[in-house]
Amino acid sequence: MDDKVVECKDRMHKAVIHLQEEFAAVRTGRATPALVDKLKVDYYGTEVPLQQIAGFSVPEPRVLVISPYDKAAIKGIERAIQESDLGVNPSNDGALVRLTFPELTTERRKDLVKVVKHRAEESRVAVRNVRRDVRKELETQERDGDLSRDALDRIEKDLEKVTHEAVAEIDAMLAHKEHELLEV
Repeated sequence: MDDKVVECKDRMHKAVIHLQEEFAAVRTGRATPALVDKLKVDYYGTEVPLQQIAGFSVPEPRVLVISPYDKAAIKGIERAIQESDLGVNPSNDGALVRLTFPELTTERRKDLVKVVKHRAEESRVAVRNVRRDVRKELETQERDGDLSRDALDRIEKDLEKVTHEAVAEIDAMLAHKEHELLEV
C-alpha cells in the first residue's frame, strides 16, 4: 500500500476514534464514567479533567460513584457536573459524589438518536475530506510528473477502499449506538 494511503487510513482512523469518544459521552440511561471523565473541574485554580483527580465506579446500572483522590475537590466536581448538560444533580456524603441517572423518556431517546446521527454524518464528512485532501496531493504529483497515471489510478482505488471501510465502521458504530439508545 502506498505511503499516502497509509497516512490517509491513519487520519480516517482518528476520525473514527473521535466519533467513538463522542458516542461514549452520549447518555443512554446507563451510568458510565465516559459521561463525566472528560469534564473540566476547577482544582486549586486549574482546570483539570475529572479522570485525573477521581476514580469511578458503577454500583448499580443507573448510579455512578465518583471517588475524588482529594476530598477538597468535591465542591469543584459538583459544580462542574451541575454546569454540564448531563441533566443530573450530584449528591455527596463528604467523601463520594453520587450521580443517579433518571430513565430516559421515549422523546429524549429519539432526540439523542438525532444527535448521534448528526455526529456520525460529521465523521463521514471528515473521512471524505481526508480522501479529498490526499487525492488533491496525488493529482498535483501527477501533474508535476512525479507520479504516473497508472500509479495514480491504483492509489485512488486503494483510497476508495480505505474510505469505504472507514464509512462502514462509522455506520456500524451508529447502528450499535442507535440500538443502545432505543433499547428500553
